[in-house]
Amino acid sequence: MSENQSLMLQEAGQSPEVVATLLEREKPVFAEIARLFSSARPSAVTTAARGSSDHAATFFKYLFEITCGVPVASVGPSIASVYGAALHLKGGVHFTVSQSGASPDIVALQEAAKKGGATTIAVVNVTDSPLAKQADIVLGLNAGAEKSVAATKSFIASVAALSGVTAAVGGASDLQAALDKLPEALSATAGIDTAAAEEVLFHATSLYTAGRGPAFAIALEAALKAKETSGLHAEAFSLAELMHGPMRLVQPGFPIVAFAPDDAAFANNGQALERLQKLGATTVGFSTQPLSGINLRVPTTGNGLVDPLVSLLVYYRLIESVTRRKGFDPDRPANLLKVTETV
Repeated sequence: MSENQSLMLQEAGQSPEVVATLLEREKPVFAEIARLFSSARPSAVTTAARGSSDHAATFFKYLFEITCGVPVASVGPSIASVYGAALHLKGGVHFTVSQSGASPDIVALQEAAKKGGATTIAVVNVTDSPLAKQADIVLGLNAGAEKSVAATKSFIASVAALSGVTAAVGGASDLQAALDKLPEALSATAGIDTAAAEEVLFHATSLYTAGRGPAFAIALEAALKAKETSGLHAEAFSLAELMHGPMRLVQPGFPIVAFAPDDAAFANNGQALERLQKLGATTVGFSTQPLSGINLRVPTTGNGLVDPLVSLLVYYRLIESVTRRKGFDPDRPANLLKVTETV
């Protein structure tokens, strides 16, 4: 790799190999989790996470609910760490998603979930961390060291790992087939021209990111990366929600970055973007299918529920380029540390 590349760009580029490795190595854990669900048959699943990891949990929520029909609810870590509340989760399954597995608040929430009767699963990159040591089951991300403050490969690995859980629990052969193709699709994003989108984001002062279903989770992650790396104010919305109150701020030239995969929401998403364009919005759409506005076409895994993750790798490269063009270091954002330990 070029010495001039940022760590963020290098690490994002490692995502295909990371995903391929974790999907192979963690097959026994996926099978163990599938057996757990088969025997416990929980009526609901809970999650806890912060930052990018929480966006991965949101992706899991949509994917698992669509695939398995079991509700997934996020529990705020402060419920245990600050407010000291007891959780009543008898027979439940609780997932904690973390890169470091070190933050006291998520460790405390996992402990509370276990005391409340849940089987706890740590989805974590550091498998000898406090979180992993206390969990009933550990699902490793196999992402290796990640030095850039902005998480890239660890986020993609988190989503891939949770998607592997979903495919195993749901017995979803179509989803598993898409995951098998995911490393190849991620690799195929190299060289996609983002120049037109870069020009829009470089000149922006504020923007929206948007999507529906699992793509909404990717919009959340995209908004966070814009803030973290380039200091660009960004808010994420479901495209359905954006058509309500937030639309008031859409003025001529206002940028909207949309993740619109070829899934059940595609037609509605396309109509929403056309309406926003009529209001003057400049739209940047990531999709495997044609979209009006600036259209970044991405490779497909064959499944529109997984494809937003492919789009995200293209976006990571885009926002890294915008950040450097603004004169910032994407690896060392102002005010931020790689591991944030909250209570």
